[in-house]
Amino acid sequence: MTISKITCAAFLLSLGLLAGCGEKFLEEAPVDQITDANFYKTQQDAIQATNAAYSELTKEGQYNLAMWAFDIMADNSVTGGDDGNDGIEYKQLEAFSIPSTNPVVNRLWGGSFIGVQRANLVLQKVPGIDMDAAIKNRCLGEAQFLRAKFYFDLVRVYGDVPLFTAPPSTPAEVNIPRTPVSQVYAQIEKDLIAAIGNLPGSYSGADLGRATKWAATGLLAKVYITEGKKAEAAVQARAVISGSGKTMWANYADNFKVANENNNAKESLFEVQYVNGRNEYDRNQVGSAMNEFFGPRGANQTPGSGYGFNIPEPDFVNGYEAGDKRKEATIFVPGDVFPDGKVQSARATGSPFGYNVRKWFVGKVNTNIWDSPLNVPVLRLAEMYLILAEAVGPNTEGLEAINKVRRRAFGLPIDAASARDLAANTPDFTSAVLRERKYELAFEFDRWFDLKRYNGTPNGLIPVMTAQAAYLKTLGITRGVPTEKNLVLPLPQSELDANPGLKQNPGY
Repeated sequence: MTISKITCAAFLLSLGLLAGCGEKFLEEAPVDQITDANFYKTQQDAIQATNAAYSELTKEGQYNLAMWAFDIMADNSVTGGDDGNDGIEYKQLEAFSIPSTNPVVNRLWGGSFIGVQRANLVLQKVPGIDMDAAIKNRCLGEAQFLRAKFYFDLVRVYGDVPLFTAPPSTPAEVNIPRTPVSQVYAQIEKDLIAAIGNLPGSYSGADLGRATKWAATGLLAKVYITEGKKAEAAVQARAVISGSGKTMWANYADNFKVANENNNAKESLFEVQYVNGRNEYDRNQVGSAMNEFFGPRGANQTPGSGYGFNIPEPDFVNGYEAGDKRKEATIFVPGDVFPDGKVQSARATGSPFGYNVRKWFVGKVNTNIWDSPLNVPVLRLAEMYLILAEAVGPNTEGLEAINKVRRRAFGLPIDAASARDLAANTPDFTSAVLRERKYELAFEFDRWFDLKRYNGTPNGLIPVMTAQAAYLKTLGITRGVPTEKNLVLPLPQSELDANPGLKQNPGY
């Protein structure tokens, strides 16, 4: 049973920022017996505190609601769902008419900062615990990795955000102003460099699923490419490619199978961990809701019959090259046959062209209600190749990096030259890399971030989404057009009300 396959039972401690994990399913720690006075004493306490920092990744503030928005706000998908106000929080994002009370805005901010402060507690308390030195370093490295991950999401989404490097102990320490983006990124880099030094290269047994040094190295590569530090990004991507021992699955679809989770011999560098069994309508438990929410609406292929959110846009579907096997692994198209023999319809409520996301589909096997066991890969080796290609450009190294990804996409041997390879004279190599990211990482919640980091170019958010809105209008579909303010989201109104030191992003 991996770390993620342990059911986490939240308990309050100090500022209400720590959750502990029981060793047995549904066995919860009593909330009235854990305090600063009797916790953070043992190695097991350190491990539980570290596990608690992971737990926010599985919830609504991260991969069980908020992160879904970043394909809808890009040119991959529209909201879907039912008519009327169904999914109104996503429709506001899709329309780029986003109030500061939007639930996604609130949950991403709140969940990420809970994760930050849980990591801060580990970094503050664990150094004083008498425990095995290697496990202590591991716990500290995991907390550094997780704090960096949460802040990377926060700074990309909101811009300047309050920077906490220790848990606040007074209201004055809570209500601090926003820290400039450059300083937040500097802390993210510092945390990841430290994490690389503290974390092991791999795990086995019950520890599979924890962050490794290669997860931290891969995230640092992604941070650097986001900042435009291409030389630094290339160094980190090369390190992962050459040192991690990871290889790409020959079959792209194998990345998204429950049976292949946490497989140290293959592609995944870090996964958000899910397990089924709660049998509840609750996105803050330990199961993923994407099987149900993204499943074809009313098709009776999931426990709740499917809700049909995140509907692939027609030009996204039509943009696949002939023979690209990622298409059949990523989306349902009309005529696709479901496990029970039924067929995907050509038109459904919320999906006028008959498209749905397949990538997170588990069906009715081994799952209950909003409770899929399918992990979400946050970092994969394929992305390291694409980061390397983007960083070094169309030289021999960059071409080989992107072509490995393309060869796998067409079911070809990864290491042999092919007719699908891009050449040095490929027009606009940067656009080619971004296009490859669009299809390789589709519905892995990266596209909006890619568009916004290239704003000011033809590959940027505003020109791409302006053209997208015009295209969809010809099909009778209305969606919003972003402006400069939509390069970040608004800060939650509840946070502005509570903290007079915060100022809203311009235009909101």
